[in-house]
Amino acid sequence: MNHLPLIIKREYITKVKNKSFIIMTFLSPLIIISFIAVVAYLTQLNSDKTRVVSILDESGLVKGIFEDSENTTYHYLEGMLLEDAKMLVQESEGYGLLYVADVADGHLKSKDLTFYSEESPSLTLMTTIESKIQSELTLQNRIHEGIDVDKLKATIVTIDINQESFKGEKTSKIDSVVKLIFGGAAGYLLFMFIIIYGNMIMRSVIEEKTSRIIEVIISSVKPVQLMLGKIIGTSLAGITQFVIWIILGGVLMTVASFILGIDMAQMQTPQQQLINQAMENPEINMEIQSIVTAFFNLPLANLIIAFILFFIGGYLLYSSFYAAIGAAVDNETDTQQFMLPILIPLILAVYIGIFTVIEDPHGTISTIFSFIPLTSPVVMLMRIPFGVPIWQQVLSLLILVGTFMLTVWLAAKIYRVGILMYGKKPSYKEIIKWIKY
Repeated sequence: MNHLPLIIKREYITKVKNKSFIIMTFLSPLIIISFIAVVAYLTQLNSDKTRVVSILDESGLVKGIFEDSENTTYHYLEGMLLEDAKMLVQESEGYGLLYVADVADGHLKSKDLTFYSEESPSLTLMTTIESKIQSELTLQNRIHEGIDVDKLKATIVTIDINQESFKGEKTSKIDSVVKLIFGGAAGYLLFMFIIIYGNMIMRSVIEEKTSRIIEVIISSVKPVQLMLGKIIGTSLAGITQFVIWIILGGVLMTVASFILGIDMAQMQTPQQQLINQAMENPEINMEIQSIVTAFFNLPLANLIIAFILFFIGGYLLYSSFYAAIGAAVDNETDTQQFMLPILIPLILAVYIGIFTVIEDPHGTISTIFSFIPLTSPVVMLMRIPFGVPIWQQVLSLLILVGTFMLTVWLAAKIYRVGILMYGKKPSYKEIIKWIKY
């Protein structure tokens, strides 16, 4: 294996010096940050705009229930006809007019309320108005029916069952959600990394095969060394690109915030304002505290170590598949027939993790697929936050590593024959023959 470091170095330098690699490394974060900055700037402009909503309440049932907010001012109109009110709002360039019709029986219905505006009103604003009117009318109806509202509120019972393991460890429903999010994020990151940089490895093999430079290289290097060198070298190039994206993204975000005058910490969308208002509720604050507690209850050290090991193992396993496909075909068009069998286990792993692990992380299906090498990097990472015995993690990792070594050996046999085959579209039958050589 003396040639392996040289191959890794060559592959890495070739990748990072490639013009398209350099352009995309610096252009991608520039495009993404520019897009985010423009959206943030436009959102800030929209948030700074104060909307004036006029209210013509002929029923007198919703008078005084609306309070001005940072971006919305409510103005009540008195003693006016509807047409005059509409004309007044249009001339004053108000945001809209809420009309509440007079009702004889004192019971407002949906047909009695209309919001007039020049354009389609904000969904957030309409939701806020409807919610306030609904709450006020419900309260008025209860009082009209002789219901003691205070007693009614006192009868409301909220149940939140305490959860605790037999070992005395306290848990909650929020714990399960936090664990699923953490595991899902890890699995999704692995999924995207495999697809992006696995394709890069495959294209690299196809390019060298097409340029015939591979014939010179293979004369002095074993196929397995060449394939491993490509996988590791391209992976290091991918990590380099990823690190540059993070650093450059942070710098560009700071520069964009300074140039456009955007304060990301203070910028709030209407949806975020609603969230902030909800956070003032003591019950919401308790939920947030529960989320923070659930996060710190995660086995963070175990998750970090397992993430690194399963991430590397899963990536190397699938990269060997991509390298074998690149060796078997002459162009990217011919790769389509081989891509589906590779993507299916990855997609299956994500779906099993989302729909099965959350319901029964230690069930038969979750456990089995966390040991199958093609799905274990994703499923096991999603199971670990729920508490997986160390012996199961080690066994799953050993099976993954063993499968990778077997796959590398099989892929190298395909690589050995495929890199010298030109002008012929291979079939699965022929690839099996190559393995037997």
